[in-house]
Amino acid sequence: MAESKSNKKRCSFCGRTENEVSFLITGMNGYICDSCATQAYEITQEAIGSKPTVKGAKLSMTELPKPVEIKQFLDQYIIGQDDAKRFLSVSVYNHYKRLLQKESGDDVEIEKSNIIMVGSTGTGKTLLARTIAKLLHVPFTIVDATVLTEAGYVGEDIESILTRLLQVADYNVNEAEQGIVFIDEIDKIARKGDNPSITRDVSGEGVQQGLLKLLEGSVVNVPPQGGRKHPDQKMIPVNTKNILFICGGAFDGIEKKIAQRLNTHVVGYSASQKTARIDKNNMMQYIAPQDLKSFGLIPEIIGRLPVLTYLNPLDRTALRAILTEPKNSIIKQYVKLFEMDGIKLEFQNEVFEYIVDKAVEYKLGARGLRSIVETIMMDVMFEIPSEKKTSYEVTLEYAQKQFEKANVARLQTA
Repeated sequence: MAESKSNKKRCSFCGRTENEVSFLITGMNGYICDSCATQAYEITQEAIGSKPTVKGAKLSMTELPKPVEIKQFLDQYIIGQDDAKRFLSVSVYNHYKRLLQKESGDDVEIEKSNIIMVGSTGTGKTLLARTIAKLLHVPFTIVDATVLTEAGYVGEDIESILTRLLQVADYNVNEAEQGIVFIDEIDKIARKGDNPSITRDVSGEGVQQGLLKLLEGSVVNVPPQGGRKHPDQKMIPVNTKNILFICGGAFDGIEKKIAQRLNTHVVGYSASQKTARIDKNNMMQYIAPQDLKSFGLIPEIIGRLPVLTYLNPLDRTALRAILTEPKNSIIKQYVKLFEMDGIKLEFQNEVFEYIVDKAVEYKLGARGLRSIVETIMMDVMFEIPSEKKTSYEVTLEYAQKQFEKANVARLQTA
């Protein structure tokens, strides 16, 4: 028997017939139209507190996080390093404003200011980048410069940097072209001497040459799957003009270059007075572009990283604060781990002082704090979850015993 008008398929939510909508999705006992399905998705996202991603969203100047607000956010997770935070906050804020520049309509074109951060290991370069990623509304990725080589050699091609950015942006080219890339370990691609290499430096000077076009801004053909494993894949053109690059590196030994430069600029009696005012315990604060050149970065790449900032070495006070104060401090992480087993974990204050003393002794920086705590806590984490305890206190005697019986030689640095 032919279907009557009253028996036409209708959306169970809005009541419209199949002729009034684009299509109907059939369920076991009803139907839903495309419009209601879209609305249902949005309502579900709001209900579970996971709003649709804001990547690539149109921001206005009033919605932009100001440099002071960005720094205040970083302060919640990172102790000290005010200078680096200021540079980073301003660079990110200006990057947002460059993205909004198209709407202004005038002829003034704002150039991007790529940034390079210099600081010894464990001072928080990568942590700064990871933390600021939590605040950003643009695609953000962290890449390691140590794996990069020139095209045609074993290792990753330089274009793989943009492949990762595309992956973060779900292969939306427009979003990726407004992203931020943090290149870690930039010092590892320095050439071996101050003079141009006479041999093929495929993972050093060659990589620096390849990075030039990315840093300055050009259209780069990016392999969507990365590298040489898929040689027949279709390339995706990406314009790096609006991509902000932030570089970080330890530049181990650059203090000697800085000291040499400072000594050559002073002559005579007044020179000794000027030299006396130099803080020899923190030579990094006097860093200049010519020191990066002496270390092994080529002048062209230094010119494309106009904003140069440094991270202070961590003293005992800073290490003590890092251990307990930030939102995701090391101690709070261990307390949370035990809390999940219904155990209240406590530390004697003397234990914190002991951990900091060892970190200073072995020159491990903030990164080494976790290694020391892990060494002390390993046996506790193994035994306590199986025991019927509701609380546990780590004493100084226990910490000393655990650390001394461990193979502490593996914590030491050369």
